Order: sequence, then structure tokens, then C-alpha cells
Amino acid sequence: MKVLVTGGAGYIGSTVATALAEAGHVPVVLDDLSRGARAFTRGWDLYVGDYGDRALIRHIIGEHPDLHATIHCGAKIVVPDSVAHPYDYYLTNVSRSLELVDELVQRGKARFIFSSSGSVYAPSDSFEVHEESPLAPTSPYARTKMVLEMALADIAAGTDLRVISLRYFNPIGASPSLRSGTRDALPSHVLGRLVAAARGDVESFVITGTDLPTRDGTGLRDYVHVWDLARAHVAAVERFDDALQQDGVASSVINLGTGQGVTVRELVAAFERVSGPVPISEGPPRPGDAIGAWANVDKAARLLGWRSELGLDDGIASALAWDRRRAEVVGE
Repeated sequence: MKVLVTGGAGYIGSTVATALAEAGHVPVVLDDLSRGARAFTRGWDLYVGDYGDRALIRHIIGEHPDLHATIHCGAKIVVPDSVAHPYDYYLTNVSRSLELVDELVQRGKARFIFSSSGSVYAPSDSFEVHEESPLAPTSPYARTKMVLEMALADIAAGTDLRVISLRYFNPIGASPSLRSGTRDALPSHVLGRLVAAARGDVESFVITGTDLPTRDGTGLRDYVHVWDLARAHVAAVERFDDALQQDGVASSVINLGTGQGVTVRELVAAFERVSGPVPISEGPPRPGDAIGAWANVDKAARLLGWRSELGLDDGIASALAWDRRRAEVVGE
């Protein structure tokens, strides 16, 4: 099957495209290359532009009339930046996404897989969240994900649109082939900052928040290997119609995680077990950061036949391996 992947030159999007190709499907990539790397799309059709550009979407469909589905990975994603620039996040993540969706529906391309986020959930005393858990996103970034999920559900109720929203928890690692990974040498996410500290590119890894109501006072996350996430997207494409029919809905949300939580201190300990000692310091929580949660993934197992297979150490090892190869692939 042929699949349009928006944001397909980025970290997660390119990994999803790789998994699609390895499963025998044909990825078609749309990316404005503001955060993605052209090198990550080698061998695939790449369209450079804005996914909210209706004329471009019509052009892509004209050249690929056999598109089976769209996976929407394109978005602005940095939580503190969303606090500082909320308009940019709503414009890009919500408004432009709605232009994309409406054009797809008008062109008869109604299967839509949305890269959503586990950050939409309200805090839970047990830290476990399932798809029916209360929502209370704590940052503009997370609220854009919730708002678009709601809009997609409304549009699906009134049109031919059909939607699976995949609520990612915290991606780590790189594809096994190291075909692509994070583009930036100093990424904003926690494992990238640990790698930078291990390299000596920053003075220390800063634990942001040490008096939170978790077992050791630091934030808790469900760190899921990006290759497992990518496999889930392949399953969503292949089982799309059956999954929605089984759930009896036009729009469904599905958690993607490991089913267990790891605190920042526990992540540091695992990283040091794989890589060696890292200089550590402590600081206050970042603007918009949530305490954290871990995903109940029973629905993903039921509808997609998917569970994570790779562990925390696997993710750390592949992130380190990608870091050694990144400059060669990206050319920076």
C-alpha cells in the first residue's frame, strides 16, 4: 500500500516511513524540512512544503491517486517553546492540519492516522492511564493535540473521514538500521540531553524537577522505543478498517507505550549502566512539563495486535549508536 507521511523527514516520521518500506509498503513523504533532514528520505518520493497547502496536497494526490492512507506526523513539538509561542503551535498543529484533513476528505482519501500524544492526560494517582482516562493537558503543545483529536472526531462523525489517533508516550532510540534518527546534535528531549552530557557537549544533564509526587521526586515517563512506535503505525495502516469496525466507531484513540513508568533518576541509572557515568545537576521543572504517566496498552494489543518489544536499554543503546552516526547521515 502507498501511504502519505507528513513530517516524514523528521525523527518519528522517517522511522515510520522506514518501517512501512520494510513491511513492503510505499511511503510518500511531505515535509517542509524545517526540522527534518532530506537525507532521511532517500529513495522515496519527497514533496517539500507545508502540509496545510491545499494545492500541494491536490498535486500529491494527482501524482499518487492510489494513496491508501495518510499518517500525520507533522507538528511543532517542543513544550517550552509552545509556552513561549502558543499562536505558532495552534496555527501549525491545528489550523494547518484541518486544511490537510479537509482536502484529503474532499479528494476521497479518508483514512487518517494522527500522531497524538500521551501528554493530553490528566495526572493519575496510579500514573496509569487508559484511553478513557480524564484529559488535562498542561502545555499549549499538548492542548493542540487534544484540540485536533476532538476536531477529527467531529469531522469523522459528519463526513467520510475515518481516524485512528495514536497517543505516543516518550519515544527513544533509532531504527535498527540507523537509517535515520534525531537530526539535532543537541535535541530537546531527555535522552538526547543525556547523550549530549555523556559527550561533554553540555556541562551536565539537568534533572528538571526533584520534588514531584513520584517515587523518587522526579518526573515519570513511559519510554517507548521509536521502532516499536513505527511498527504500530504499520499495524494501524494494515488493520485500519478492521480496527475501527471492531471498535464500532469512526474515530478511535489508541495508546502507544510500554505499559510501565520510569522516573528520570531511573532513566539516568539505566543510561549510566549502558554508557558510563554522566555529570548530573538539578533544576526546577520546565514550563509546561507534566508529572508524567504510563500507558495502559491493552487497546493497542486488541485492535492492532501490537505491544512493545524493545526495552529501555535497547533504546539507550540505539540512541548512542545513532549519535555516533548522525553527522555522517545528516551531513552536518
